[in-house]
Amino acid sequence: QLQLVESGGGLVQSGGSLRLSCAASGAALDRYALGWFRQVPGEEREGLSCITSSGSTYYYGDSVKGRFTISRDNAKNTVYLQMNSLKNEDTAVYYCAADKSVCTNWALEFDYWGQGIQVTVSS
Repeated sequence: QLQLVESGGGLVQSGGSLRLSCAASGAALDRYALGWFRQVPGEEREGLSCITSSGSTYYYGDSVKGRFTISRDNAKNTVYLQMNSLKNEDTAVYYCAADKSVCTNWALEFDYWGQGIQVTVSS
């Protein structure tokens, strides 16, 4: 059973950077599409980015394009989200997810989820 654990979140000032990591256990990630989502209380989970098993990347929503970068290291069984020029509105719980199918920004398509990690951006 694939298990995902996020790390690297925390408190950062506006304009700063964070790199989220999502480490997998129980299965190799190399055949999975891997996505990053975020959620603010009272709102739906928002798809941010996805990387296919072959390394193709997708970014969803103008809010993160040019600021966030997704990458994967199959040797380390880990996917990353580099977040630069962070803004107050990036404050949310961030989740990584995995699926054996194609990339999508639709959360219901993903079968495996991490527990989520808080990112707080202060002014």
